[in-house]
Amino acid sequence: QVQLVETGGGAVQPGGSLRLSCAASGVSQTYFRNSLMGWYRQVPGDQRKKVVAVTSASGATTYGDSAKARFTISRDNSRNTLILQMNNLRPDDSGVYYCNMWQIGADYWGQGTQVTGSS
Repeated sequence: QVQLVETGGGAVQPGGSLRLSCAASGVSQTYFRNSLMGWYRQVPGDQRKKVVAVTSASGATTYGDSAKARFTISRDNSRNTLILQMNNLRPDDSGVYYCNMWQIGADYWGQGTQVTGSS
């Protein structure tokens, strides 16, 4: 059974930092390494999950506009782990952050971790 488990969320004051982790289980290192991995954010009242950052199997990264220059996505393929380092957090970064693992024909999501930016 494939599982993605996010940790590291919490409440943070403006300008603070958080480090989110996503541990993938039930898949081989090869499968994880070949997957497109990403972080997405959902806010209350909006059904959509908006992209925060994604990283491909080749290591290429793409960031949503709000994450550029403040967040860094990385992956540890030896540990089947995805990381999101979030710096200089703002209140509008608040939401539930979800980890995603994607390949053609397979799309997996974690249960999410709450990030709350207090003002």
